Amino acid sequence: IRDFRVAIKGPLTTPVGGGIRSLNVALRQILDLYSCERPVRYFTGVPSPVREPEKMNVFIFRENTEDVYIGIEWKSGSPEVKKLLEFLNNEMLKDGKKQIRWDSGVGIKPISPTGTKRLVRRAIKYALANKRKSVTLVHKGNIQKFTEGAFRDWGYELAHEEFRAQTITERESWIVDNLDKNSALSVEQNAAMIEPGLEQATDAFQKTVYAEVQGTLDSIYATHGKGQWKQKLMINDRIADSVFQQVLMRADEYSVLATSNLNGDYLSDACAAQVGGLGMAPGSNIGDGFGVFEATHGTAPKYADKDVINPSSVMLSGAMMFEFLGWKEVATLIEDGIARTIQQKRVTYDLERLMPGATKVGTSAFASSIIENMKGLVCPAS
Repeated sequence: IRDFRVAIKGPLTTPVGGGIRSLNVALRQILDLYSCERPVRYFTGVPSPVREPEKMNVFIFRENTEDVYIGIEWKSGSPEVKKLLEFLNNEMLKDGKKQIRWDSGVGIKPISPTGTKRLVRRAIKYALANKRKSVTLVHKGNIQKFTEGAFRDWGYELAHEEFRAQTITERESWIVDNLDKNSALSVEQNAAMIEPGLEQATDAFQKTVYAEVQGTLDSIYATHGKGQWKQKLMINDRIADSVFQQVLMRADEYSVLATSNLNGDYLSDACAAQVGGLGMAPGSNIGDGFGVFEATHGTAPKYADKDVINPSSVMLSGAMMFEFLGWKEVATLIEDGIARTIQQKRVTYDLERLMPGATKVGTSAFASSIIENMKGLVCPAS
């Protein structure tokens, strides 16, 4: 991979427990593949557990090298964890209300401005290049303020620092839109509209919100006001557990999601479940120097050599690879070939069992049908 810079690989297994580290995580860390990128879209005809799966069309950017996935942890009862707990409980948490149980195993959760900003930069660049409507920063900052909360804050900082002319935050859009609708609105009135109950807050907090409103209007109203903000890329944020509900109930309100490592792992699989499962979900791991593409499902060794598995995930990952290489027409051909084959209802068992009137075929026959459909798209019959 270091020599050729681009690769496509199959799934790798990591045993649960036993101290065996993940090879997938090792590849991401060694090659600094900091952005796990997963498009989640619906192919017409694929069985889905939701009523309107076609509303799901999100691109997920998951930070790949930080968070608890970094794998720095110590086993309960080990000399290392005892030493760490002595420091934490006796020094860092001394005389505090919180103490860590002495029989705990401990892992650490590093999240940095460097890791966060380069991920959010990729997400915003993708959204702008592909005319997406929003980038949502997904976090659990209401609880983990200095890690997940910092991820949110650093994401907004990056948008302000590098993409000010092309973006607007959700809160800024409220401020600008309020003035658009009523040009006589005072700063204080505008502040009260974006911050309900402001009149009950402390003087210091009120002054902070007034300054925010005035600063927003001074800095961007000339370029974003009078409706111009509606053409800008919206940057907003949502609490992680709320997003799991929202992608089920309001999937079409989300376009690009940028999130930390663990949240992204959960969220990408949850989104994939709505469009046919991991068998239909491609993935890639991208760094500034390398791109590694892979299916998002596991190894499923019990199905080895049985010619039954759905190959769409790895094929769609290949389509992502061609797009990464700048060969978009090939990527589109693969996607359209798969879409046409599914519409013809010649599918593998995982789709056939939930698709009335479908014909069950093996992996090889499914792939052959895709190839024939690709040929038909390139050289249509006269």
